[in-house]
Amino acid sequence: MHALVAGGADVIELGVPFSDPMADGPVIQRSSERALLHGVSLHDVINWVAEFRKTDMDTPVVLMGYANPIESMGLETFAKAAKAAGVDGTLVVDYPPEEAEALVSTLDRAGLETIFLLSPTTSDTRLRQVAELGRGYLYYVSLKGVTGAANIDIADVAKRLERIRSFTNLPVGVGFGIRDGKTAHAISQVADAVVIGSRLVQEIESAPKEAPAKVQAFMAGIRSAMDVAE
Repeated sequence: MHALVAGGADVIELGVPFSDPMADGPVIQRSSERALLHGVSLHDVINWVAEFRKTDMDTPVVLMGYANPIESMGLETFAKAAKAAGVDGTLVVDYPPEEAEALVSTLDRAGLETIFLLSPTTSDTRLRQVAELGRGYLYYVSLKGVTGAANIDIADVAKRLERIRSFTNLPVGVGFGIRDGKTAHAISQVADAVVIGSRLVQEIESAPKEAPAKVQAFMAGIRSAMDVAE
């Protein structure tokens, strides 16, 4: 996490391992499998945020994962523990807005942001719901598929972001399929944030003992590409 910040990351989305990560492709699926094999739990992830906060009080941290671990812990218990550790928000993939009022109200009381996903197939009705319930920022999934997919149509993303912004003033980040500096730069011209997950996890997977150096170097390249003026 510190290496990502050193490389230029503005926000960290920290994954919570789950046995059935339905929205994720093979790379992040394998990362969940490795974590679970080593007994990593939601408690561990929250504790790591607390450890991170001992030396970094500024970088926002969003926990990203699925409903089961949170439901197992209990919403109130989770919200209190996450806030105490220094978590800023939560993105729960399988909490649709139609069923998320309890989650949002609980996190609101704890002072945590609730982040929602949007996709190319999101209806106007759901967009209105997300605009009402969303906090912090919205995460637009640029592709019809799982994390790690490819072939982003920048013009299509720009068009869809224009539609999303007609419903909300929240910042909109774009993720799924962003794997290099060129794509990150192109997305940064139309979005408020660029989200990279699978490509970073690949760096960790390829050389676990060198993970901090690898992710910092990769992130620095992305940061440099994004900061290049047109």
